[in-house]
Amino acid sequence: MSDDRPDFNRRKELPAEVPSAPQAPAPPEREDTPRLTGRQRLAQGLWPPRVTRPQLIVALLLFVLGLGLAIQVRSNNDSSALRGARQEDLVRILDELDDRTQRLEEEKRRLEEQRTGLENSSDQAEEARKQTVERERQLGILAGTVAAQGPGITLTIEDKKGAIEADMLLDAIQELRAAGAEAIQINDVRVVAGTYLSDADGGVRVDGRKVGAPYLFKVIGKPQDLEPALNIPGGVVQTLEKEQATVTVERSEKIVVSALRPAKRPDYARSSSQ
Repeated sequence: MSDDRPDFNRRKELPAEVPSAPQAPAPPEREDTPRLTGRQRLAQGLWPPRVTRPQLIVALLLFVLGLGLAIQVRSNNDSSALRGARQEDLVRILDELDDRTQRLEEEKRRLEEQRTGLENSSDQAEEARKQTVERERQLGILAGTVAAQGPGITLTIEDKKGAIEADMLLDAIQELRAAGAEAIQINDVRVVAGTYLSDADGGVRVDGRKVGAPYLFKVIGKPQDLEPALNIPGGVVQTLEKEQATVTVERSEKIVVSALRPAKRPDYARSSSQ
């Protein structure tokens, strides 16, 4: 009698691995696919842009540098007040600069001579006393505590329409000082280093004192330097004439600046020399 029961001890045979089918080759490109031109490939490479951090830093530095150069060029163009000036005006301005340099050289030479005199004088105490007196006189002129006289100019400003303001007179003072003015008087007020100007009804206040038109400037200095400084293109005279003021500049061999300022004793400052 045959045994039809399954044999559980019989090993189950696994089917052999079926080799994988080879992959089919990629289908060839269709002939009707459009090819990109060189310009199109370049455009795809540039856009969208791939910006690295070093490239961004370099671009930022170049932008800042270009902005600085543009500002510098514009500043140089705007500050050129002498553009369009005549040749003779430019020559006159150069002469004025040469005169200023010469004045500084003369002052340097004078101080060197004073030092040499102190070093070589047989009576140094007497020489020092003389120079002290001379220095005191010079400082008194600059401080406005003593009267002064010498060559210079008078500047007269007629302002019938009342258009002259304090800043215009201040520009005239600064221009005169730059040209070597040693003593200045406006009407009956002495102008010194600490002088201030402000607008007032019907005139201008100089150090708190009201002065009105006509404004009379008495200026001691080298006339050949003072007058051209006021008449340069775009300078004081042209600015005042634009306000319909009448300006007159006259040279003189003797200008007397008689207005005085009281000597003010300092409350706290004392000499450090013992």
